Amino acid sequence: MTIEISTNKQKDMNNITQLALLLILVVTHISCGGNKSKEVSPSATAAAQVKEYKVLALQPRNTTLYTAYPASIQGQQNIEIRPKVDGFMEKIAVDEGALVKKGQQLFKIKAPQFEQEVLTAEASVKSAEAAVSTANLAVIKVRPLVEKDIVSKYELTAAQFSYQASLAALAQARAALANAKTNLGYTTIYSPVDGVIGSIPYRLGSLVNSNTAEPLTTVYNIGNIYAYFAINEKLLLSFNKEAAGKSFAEKLRTLPAVSLILSDGSLYEKKGTIQTINGVINTETGAANARASFPNPDGLIRSGSSATVRIPNEVKAAMIVPQSATFELQDKRFVVVAGADNKAKTVAITVLPNETGRFFVVEKGLKAGDKVVLEGVATLKDGSLIKVNEVNANTVYADLK
Repeated sequence: MTIEISTNKQKDMNNITQLALLLILVVTHISCGGNKSKEVSPSATAAAQVKEYKVLALQPRNTTLYTAYPASIQGQQNIEIRPKVDGFMEKIAVDEGALVKKGQQLFKIKAPQFEQEVLTAEASVKSAEAAVSTANLAVIKVRPLVEKDIVSKYELTAAQFSYQASLAALAQARAALANAKTNLGYTTIYSPVDGVIGSIPYRLGSLVNSNTAEPLTTVYNIGNIYAYFAINEKLLLSFNKEAAGKSFAEKLRTLPAVSLILSDGSLYEKKGTIQTINGVINTETGAANARASFPNPDGLIRSGSSATVRIPNEVKAAMIVPQSATFELQDKRFVVVAGADNKAKTVAITVLPNETGRFFVVEKGLKAGDKVVLEGVATLKDGSLIKVNEVNANTVYADLK
């Protein structure tokens, strides 16, 4: 009996073990089946990772590039006002920075000696006029006596010589009077041109003369202003070779109108012209000085200010890409192009220098029809599969100038 009971217990244990193994197999099967149902194929995973990028299909376009040159501004005329006579400053008729017209009074110098010279010269003129009258009477008196042979011809000749001498003395006296009046006129100083008054270092009562180190003031004629800047030797040589015209003056006339960027960054509304380019290259800077003239009717730009001259360059049928679609690596510029298989391809490009704007003109590396990726190019790997979203070219070039 005892052995039988033990045998039964052993059978029960075997049954339990088998049941446990069966449950483990069922759970394992269910788990494996669930995982297989959630697996994604490699092609589906790759499709989910393909990103969409905006691309631009390139077509030739016309545009304008600008080259900028720092410039210094000078007025059309900068005229120093200096006294021609010695005296004390009696009147200052203008203030610093005032706009003046040609012929307007600026200063009055007190110089009594010139007033006295005028009075003396006037008296001398009157005396000379009286001497002329006396000599003329002598001639009138002697002539009939000579005609009647009462006195010799010598008396008439002497009277005539005396009359001519008195006329010469009168002319000399009148010249002295004119000179005295001129000197007296120098005591009142007028503006020689329309312009703006500079600094006035002297005050009322100051002693001034023609040898003073500083001028009384400077009148800046700014009806037209000159922008002086330097053009490098390479550009000047290219201009001499390519510009139309036989003479250098004719070549200058073919240059387009230039614009001026003021010190606050704003664009001056008036256009200017390049008038001269110095024919001598500075050996230290390798550049030649040039001068552009701009009208300044309102006196907005003052002499001595700084600005930037922009010279335009018309480019026709060019491949133009936004600057944001490019990136630099080891002094080279690149773009990313979407190929026919929608795979990204990094392309090295050569661009024209452009001082301002948001676009580059491509010289080498791209052709019409190439699809340039517009964003995220710096992190896009070469050969990556992308989803192409072609944008409207007119939208991209909306602010192209």
